[in-house]
Amino acid sequence: MNKFARIIGTGSYLPPKVVTNDDLSKIVDTSDAWISKRTGIKERRIVTDESTCDLAVVATNNALEMAGIDASELDLIILATTTPDKIFPATATMLQKAIGANCPAFDLQSVCAGFVFALTTAEQYIKTGAADKVLVVGSETFSRIIDWKDRSTAVLFGDGAGAVVLSGSEETGILHSKLFSDGNYLSSLQVSNNYINEIGFVEMEGNEVFKIAVSRLSALAEETLKACNMSADELDWMVPHQANIRIISAVAKRIKMPMDKVVVTVDKHGNTSAASIPLALDIAVRDGRIKKGQNLLLEGIGGGFSWGSVLVKY
Repeated sequence: MNKFARIIGTGSYLPPKVVTNDDLSKIVDTSDAWISKRTGIKERRIVTDESTCDLAVVATNNALEMAGIDASELDLIILATTTPDKIFPATATMLQKAIGANCPAFDLQSVCAGFVFALTTAEQYIKTGAADKVLVVGSETFSRIIDWKDRSTAVLFGDGAGAVVLSGSEETGILHSKLFSDGNYLSSLQVSNNYINEIGFVEMEGNEVFKIAVSRLSALAEETLKACNMSADELDWMVPHQANIRIISAVAKRIKMPMDKVVVTVDKHGNTSAASIPLALDIAVRDGRIKKGQNLLLEGIGGGFSWGSVLVKY
C-alpha cells in the first residue's frame, strides 16, 4: 500500500486564439477598464475548432514528458470537465485512445472545483494501492456554453487544459484534502438546460457567487492549515482557482498570505473552470517559482456549490 500520492509531472495547453477585453467591447456593452477593475482579467484564450479532448491531449503529453513515463504505464485516467465533447462516451476515454493508454478512464464533473475533486479521488486510488500512476486532467472548452451577449458571464471565461501525473511514493506528496458540496445554491450558478436537445448557457448571480466563494474558501484554507498543524508562513504557494482577482485577494488576506506567494494567471487566462488550477500550477512549476519540497495549497469552488482543497508537498 502506497503512503503518499506525489506529483511527478505537470503539463498545460492554451488554444492560440487570444480574445482581449477590447475585443469583447466590440460585441457586448463593456470595456477593458470595467472588466479589469471587477475581475482582474485582461484576456482569455478561446478555441476555434479544438475539442476538449484536443486540449487535454497536449496538456497530458507535456505532463507525461516531465514525469518521464509513457502513457502505457498509466493505471488510471480521471478527466475533470464541465464541457465534455459528447454526452457519452466519456471524454477521458477519447483521451485514453489518443495517447495510447490502456487503463480505466472516466470523467468527473464538479465545475470549477473539478480538479481538486479529481485529484482527491486519484489520491485515494493510490493510497489504497489500487493504482500507482494516475493521470489527472482538467480540460474545458467553456466558450461553448457562454452567451456572448451576456456581459456578466461573457467577460469571465476562457478555454484551456492542465494535467498532472501522480505516482505512489514513500516520499511526501499530498498531505491533506477536503471536499464539500451544498446543493442549496443550485440557481446561483448553473446551466439550466433541462432537456438533452436544448442549448443552455451559463447563468450566474455574481454577487451571491462572490460572497459564497470568499466565505467558503477562506474558511477552508484556515481549516486545512489547522488540520495539518501549519501556519500560513509555512506555505510556500497558494495555487487557487482563477475566477476573480478579488476573490483570490480576499482569501489570501484572510489567512495573512502575501500576494507575492499566490500564483495568479486570471489576467491572462480568465476563468478556465476545471483547468484553471492545473494550468496555474504548471506555469509556476515551469517558470521556476514552484520548487521541489515546497508546500502548496490548491483550492477551488464551483457551481453546486462544490469546493475543496488539497495541501501538497511538491
